[in-house]
Amino acid sequence: MAVLIGCGVSRSAAEQPTPPAPSPTSLSSVPIANDLQRAMLSAHNDARAAVGVGPVAWDTKLSAAAAAYARELAANGRFEHSSSASRPDQGENLWAGTTRAYSFEQMAGGWIDERRYFIAAVFPHVSTTGNWQDVGHYSQIIWRNTTRIGCGIASNRHRDILVCRYSSPGNFTGQRVF
Repeated sequence: MAVLIGCGVSRSAAEQPTPPAPSPTSLSSVPIANDLQRAMLSAHNDARAAVGVGPVAWDTKLSAAAAAYARELAANGRFEHSSSASRPDQGENLWAGTTRAYSFEQMAGGWIDERRYFIAAVFPHVSTTGNWQDVGHYSQIIWRNTTRIGCGIASNRHRDILVCRYSSPGNFTGQRVF
């Protein structure tokens, strides 16, 4: 069974950084232009398009940081968000599931499936359950000010661990998701 962990902490609108300009990276120019990158961009951009939010671009620096953290989690057996200090101005989604049991589309789909509880409202009042963490991955994916993503995956004997990083981060208290 896949395990999903909530994404980050709720921040006030005053704490939200100004989004940097997107720095798209074409698939052909990236040595790791692979199925993970294509699947994550496709899943994220399809979810964003469904709510009328512009696409995100792949960021190799975010991807490298996400992959390094995924390797760290796979090596130490923990499953927890990195500290905010270690990823300033970045959001983070985590996913873990049985090694080689899930496709990349299923991994992203676990986050996107949270839309069934999502309410288009002011954060953190965005979930039919009353708990924003029940839609936190999804709201990060569709957050209007996010322009760049990067993801990485690592495995150990028991599980695959997917980490996606987002710039600008989402889930700011007092703001609309889109």
